[in-house]
Amino acid sequence: QVQLVESGGGLVQAGDSLRLSCTASGRTFSNWAVGWFRQAPGKEREFVASISRSGGNTASAGSVKGRFTVSRDSTKTTVYLQMNSLKTEDTADYYCAGVFTADGAYTPTLRREYDVWGQGTQVTVSS
Repeated sequence: QVQLVESGGGLVQAGDSLRLSCTASGRTFSNWAVGWFRQAPGKEREFVASISRSGGNTASAGSVKGRFTVSRDSTKTTVYLQMNSLKTEDTADYYCAGVFTADGAYTPTLRREYDVWGQGTQVTVSS
């Protein structure tokens, strides 16, 4: 069973940047579409961004457009979420998720589209 591991969370101030990483234990992401979700206390888990297996297509939520960027490295071993201009409302646990796909352009945005989830990393943005 593939396991996903997030890292890079922490406590920052509003306006700061943070980069989250997602790796798959013991394998590459080369045939996977990968997404980022977040869950704030007392709220539903929501979509943040996703990237296709090819890396050529991305999708993002309206609340993070222009501030967050999802990317994957050339070796396809790590997917990143670069978060700039952080706001207090970005405070949440952030999760990466993956799904094996043959579609190079697939950028899933729904929770039910993903098969594997990480344990999450906490991001806290103070004012």
